[in-house]
Amino acid sequence: MTLATATPQGIPSARMVVLRGFDANGFCFYTDYESQKGKELAENPNAALVFYWRELDRQVRSTGIAEKMSAEESDAYFASRPVESQLAVQTERQSLVIAGREHLTEGFQRAEQTYSQDTISRPLHWGGYRLVPNLFEFWQGCPSRLHDRLCYTLLPDGAWEMKRLSP
Repeated sequence: MTLATATPQGIPSARMVVLRGFDANGFCFYTDYESQKGKELAENPNAALVFYWRELDRQVRSTGIAEKMSAEESDAYFASRPVESQLAVQTERQSLVIAGREHLTEGFQRAEQTYSQDTISRPLHWGGYRLVPNLFEFWQGCPSRLHDRLCYTLLPDGAWEMKRLSP
């Protein structure tokens, strides 16, 4: 999915992230809290997601508030990850400028040696976010360009209001 965030000044950035779960409360993904997206979400929790299916000519867009998941949820997900993924999180902070790829491989090797016999704990700088949606837009493309667009907005009473939008 595409995750879009913005700085407090409104400068946007978007990137692909892996959807790791969803439920009635929202959409879950995991990251380094000190990465660009983590810093932007800490300063401005408003975010947007886009799911696009080219083959089906469909997309779903959602906006909402990103909230940090509990330490227990983040710990459980971290423990379920492959050891290599757990080690990679220990290697270097996401989005930092590094001298070269060898810096990463050397850091990974150090992490392998450090954690060779131990259970790897989730670092405090890494964990989950849940985007709690307040808007969904469903888009269905049509060859005529008369696309279908349905927008659902969360109302203060918890109900969802649906509106059809012009393509």
